[in-house]
Amino acid sequence: MTSRYIAVDWGSTNLRAWLIEQDRCQASRQSEAGVTRLNGKSPQSVLAEITHGWRDSATPVVMAGMVGSNVGWKNVPYLTLPVRLDTIGEQLTPVDDNVLIVPGLCVRREENHNVMRGEETQLIGALALAPASLYVMPGTHCKWVQADSAHIVDFHTVMTGELHAVLLRHSLIGAGLPEQQPSPAAFSAGLARGLATPALLPELFTVRAAHILGSLAPEAVSEFLSGLLIGAEVATMRERFSPQPITLVGGEALTNRYQQALAAVGYQATVLAGDTAFQAGIRSIVNAMAN
Repeated sequence: MTSRYIAVDWGSTNLRAWLIEQDRCQASRQSEAGVTRLNGKSPQSVLAEITHGWRDSATPVVMAGMVGSNVGWKNVPYLTLPVRLDTIGEQLTPVDDNVLIVPGLCVRREENHNVMRGEETQLIGALALAPASLYVMPGTHCKWVQADSAHIVDFHTVMTGELHAVLLRHSLIGAGLPEQQPSPAAFSAGLARGLATPALLPELFTVRAAHILGSLAPEAVSEFLSGLLIGAEVATMRERFSPQPITLVGGEALTNRYQQALAAVGYQATVLAGDTAFQAGIRSIVNAMAN
């Protein structure tokens, strides 16, 4: 077992790093220097900054996420499903001295073309900490991942988070709105609507009409829209998956919303923090490297 290493989750807009010793996190750092926000700096220099004082030549750095994409440090090949999770760590790509990138996963079928980077590392950890046959991974692009006891079998991506942002910022739904406020009631109302009527196109304009006509508080449009989109997502995706053990992997705010949505259709889900899953996944990879 490698007693000291650095785990890095390097996405498009953010970068997080953890210093691990004896399987314990000793320090963590984060930065907004995602791979699309390097501002002229090289990936090597950004990594050196965020790991300053942590590294020596014997300390491996294992990275996952968009750092391995065509806009990242190096375009690392995807592994095509089905994939055994315990073999992902055998196919790391070195990009610098003792710096390696975890490969992403892809589906290449006529009816389903899909890719992921970063979530595969969370899945390795989730399999050990909260095994399930279905993993739901909320985020900008929510992943619904089918698994068995050792393999990732299939996955689908739903652009719910991105669609929410685009509609609020770049469509009439968000035009002229005041600052948005938390509203569990508005979220629940939107969730009920989305679950009942998952065909979204006829529903979206009613969000604007509702606040113009006074049926929806203008400061609660974001919450109602979030509920509507998540409800439609869950209603649509449950048609693909029968009731089964589910693990939600992600940040607390989003997993709480998805847990509420799943419970509304009779699905109970275990929740696992995304950072916890990621660190456990990197730990499994590093331990396998040392054996």
